[in-house]
Amino acid sequence: MQLLVVGAGEMGRWFARQGGADTVAFADRDPATAHEAATAADDARVVELDTDETFDVVCLAVPMSAVPDAIAEHAGRATEAVVDVSGEMRDSVAALRTHAEGCERASFHPLFSAANAPGNVPVVVDRGGATVDRIRAALDAAGNEVFETSPSTHDRAMETVQAKAHTAVLAYALTAEEIDPRFHTSLSEPLSELVDGTLGNTPEVYAEIQDRFEGASSVADAARRIAEADRDAFVELYASVDDTGRSRQRGRDPTADEGAHE
Repeated sequence: MQLLVVGAGEMGRWFARQGGADTVAFADRDPATAHEAATAADDARVVELDTDETFDVVCLAVPMSAVPDAIAEHAGRATEAVVDVSGEMRDSVAALRTHAEGCERASFHPLFSAANAPGNVPVVVDRGGATVDRIRAALDAAGNEVFETSPSTHDRAMETVQAKAHTAVLAYALTAEEIDPRFHTSLSEPLSELVDGTLGNTPEVYAEIQDRFEGASSVADAARRIAEADRDAFVELYASVDDTGRSRQRGRDPTADEGAHE
């Protein structure tokens, strides 16, 4: 399988390693980045962004906001399948459907940084076939858990696991003061570790997530309710989270069992 990866950054390189390709070509708006990626990979080379070559598979590994235009520009270079690993499904799948009509089409979202691979990879398969099946099998064989979803389900989940989570962690980072580590509690210590795991990455990636997915304002509203609550109101808020929050964290409807107890 001949693969063209457009976007030679972290996730483009990850897909080149784990996507089941026999040979890989990298294209990037920064030629130095493409050359660096090709040098680090086996059976890889660099092509120009406007290359006339065709490939079995074209993978778009560019920022979310650039995916629709990138698909429109590069989908015609694929003979079998066009995929992306952008992290957003609604606009990506719509662009795939419009510009890769005759090809297999799938949108993958690795829910981890490449340094933390393998992990969970939701996928929307808009038009399946042998090539997409091969890619999925290769990702599974590399230890990832690939599972199917829909654009709306995926993007709604990202509001919680990305936009809301990042807002909460960064808000704590902005307000927490430096302390003697011996003062940490069983709650504050892992929260501080989350801050350490969030910082030091590429801020533009986080900015794209906040721009694309809603959720930040709801976290801010909740924090305001907590900050302004008196004793009784705080107890009520805590109880409401205790009743429903833990069930939501486990991925189940807190009212699902009500009928069994009637």
